[in-house]
Amino acid sequence: MTLRPWRRADASQRFVAFSDPLCLRFSHPVVEPFTEAQLVDRFEAQEAARLAGDQLNLAVVDAADLDRLWGGASVYDIDLDEQTAAVGYWLAAAARGRGIATRALRMLSRWAFDQLALARLELTCAPDNLPSQRVAERCGFVREGVLRSHIRFQGHRRDTMMFSLLPGELT
Repeated sequence: MTLRPWRRADASQRFVAFSDPLCLRFSHPVVEPFTEAQLVDRFEAQEAARLAGDQLNLAVVDAADLDRLWGGASVYDIDLDEQTAAVGYWLAAAARGRGIATRALRMLSRWAFDQLALARLELTCAPDNLPSQRVAERCGFVREGVLRSHIRFQGHRRDTMMFSLLPGELT
């Protein structure tokens, strides 16, 4: 497993992978159907944010075949003054259950602490997203609690589980 920048050429494979019902259930915040056009627009916005230093979105790929997409991982909500950022990840169905999300989260977290000199990383997920919570805990993230009615998600308000990781806690 390795992380690399997204490419425009990834659009079709990324669309198919993210169209998985589990990805859409937990990671697609709007009610409207997910489309490849949205993905292309998101790529452009994410690339602009990367160039501005506001976030880093990466493809999770097979180290032996850099064109074989397994998912995505990101560092976002970067606040260098406060030394904080958030991390997130998703995996295609075929990549789940193999430790790939855990390795990607460890790699991205280590990079964020080392390169951005952060004092805190945050990870949020839906309260019923138990696989994501297990990945966070395997990496040393500490469950802080539930943020009630935290975000608008798929037409309603949703609670969010909050996890955090401090330097030296990455396992």
